[in-house]
Amino acid sequence: MNDFAVYEELGFEGFKSVSELMDSVDVVPDKKGIYMVLRVATSVPVFVEQGTGGFFKKKNPNVTIQELEKNWIAGELILYIGKAGGTKKDGTASEVTLQERIALYMCFGQGKPVGHWGGRLIWQLEDAKDLIVCWKVLEKEEPREEEKKMIQAFKKQHEGKRPFANLQD
Repeated sequence: MNDFAVYEELGFEGFKSVSELMDSVDVVPDKKGIYMVLRVATSVPVFVEQGTGGFFKKKNPNVTIQELEKNWIAGELILYIGKAGGTKKDGTASEVTLQERIALYMCFGQGKPVGHWGGRLIWQLEDAKDLIVCWKVLEKEEPREEEKKMIQAFKKQHEGKRPFANLQD
């Protein structure tokens, strides 16, 4: 059984490194869904003061090393849970696909000023390019609701803590 078997059973696929996806997101489906960023390395992470995340609307995406350390959960594979498409917080529809959302995330991680503020702590990990991204296409389910369910399930298993780079429920 590989490290990802449990996620594959839940319908996740892809399992591509960030560096692969920075080269091309063509393998990512052009459909709505949810995605996760995983860290398979078991070593203690090295946090950097200035990550590679872009300054969107001139806002600094970096946080203090102390905040990174506070958010870190030792031994946890899941670092971030995100969504693409479905209903937005304001009730309007979003047509953004997994491919588009993950492409924005990769551009943000390369220092471009794009609107992917969520998950920005990832880019303050020295090994960010080695992280793994997987996704699950949702045909009928609402991505926002599935993301919320996954974050809540994670919190139940981790004494109320969210995944490392999820800064809100």
